[in-house]
Amino acid sequence: MALLGFHQPPPFPFQSKQQISLKTSRIRTSNSIPNPSIPNVKKLLSDLRSQSLKFALSGALALGISLSGLSSVEAKVGVNKPELLPKEFSTVLDVAGFLSEGQEYRLRQEIDNLEKDTGFKLRVLAQNYPDTPGLAIRDFWQVDDRTIVFVADPTFGNILNFNVGASVDLDIPRSFWSRLAGKYGNIFYWKEKGEDASIEAAVMAISSCLREPVGPNNCSDVK
Repeated sequence: MALLGFHQPPPFPFQSKQQISLKTSRIRTSNSIPNPSIPNVKKLLSDLRSQSLKFALSGALALGISLSGLSSVEAKVGVNKPELLPKEFSTVLDVAGFLSEGQEYRLRQEIDNLEKDTGFKLRVLAQNYPDTPGLAIRDFWQVDDRTIVFVADPTFGNILNFNVGASVDLDIPRSFWSRLAGKYGNIFYWKEKGEDASIEAAVMAISSCLREPVGPNNCSDVK
């Protein structure tokens, strides 16, 4: 699953030493190429973009859920608690207790309808790190390139964190996710209105965005 690098400044504070070294290594390699031809430049840019998808930013990775299978030297990464998963499949997992039963039901209905209409799979995990299923959700949800894993966790300030599949990245501007986090995930918003309000608003905004026709102006507004 490809990971996005889109938020400036990112709401996710963790970046592993492994990730930093990988980025630094690639930057040095690009500077060492003498007089590159146009094809080589294109290949280099493609490689850098691919690496940015993998290493630059992952809200889920920052919260202990390495969905791509990548490991990190950070002690806070790599949580795996399958015992926190429900026995039955659900698109919404609220291990933090932010949502009422009625709210969970409405979100599941919205997510189910979205998947039927668009083929995109939105999955919501509400947690308080380190109390998270972590790695276990990868198999539980069968995460793939058409999956958006939305992790709601207030631990690090901004409550909205996203792990976005490569196919989603092709259709949705990366700036959408940063604007969404800025509007509904900032600490002032969820402190005043509640974590549940942030989660519901984000799900509805994502659903609205994914239903828009793909084009130069799709998802330009966070609704």
